[in-house]
Amino acid sequence: MFHKVKSVNALPDYCLSVQFAEGITKTYDVKPLFKIWPGFQEFKRNSELFYRVKVDQGGYGIVWNDELDLSCDELFENGKRVETPFDGLMAFTDATELWGLNESTLRKAISYGKLVNGVDACKYGKQWVISTKAMKREYGEPVEK
Repeated sequence: MFHKVKSVNALPDYCLSVQFAEGITKTYDVKPLFKIWPGFQEFKRNSELFYRVKVDQGGYGIVWNDELDLSCDELFENGKRVETPFDGLMAFTDATELWGLNESTLRKAISYGKLVNGVDACKYGKQWVISTKAMKREYGEPVEK
């Protein structure tokens, strides 16, 4: 399954905090790559470069520059899961993409009581957030892409 990267933050000691669209956070240690891929040695010479990491367009991975990047699958499969208060929460836009639905489907489900506002989903400003648990309960597992 494709695990879309939502955000990434560089941490001390060449580690990354990576948040995925499905509401999971993982840390990824870049140091083992120093031995495998010579390009990653650049971080030792230029530590500022490491802190310039950003999400690749589309969430397919992360990038530092044209030569240094990591795929979303690598980050998800080899990262270590971290428990956060936001685990299992995702934006409506991410939920609809993962489950192949329209946002209007989720809004209607709330208005009809299928999804309970304040329990399954909640609106913060203009952004709706929904729990992965509620999505799986009502719509099954995410659609494979």
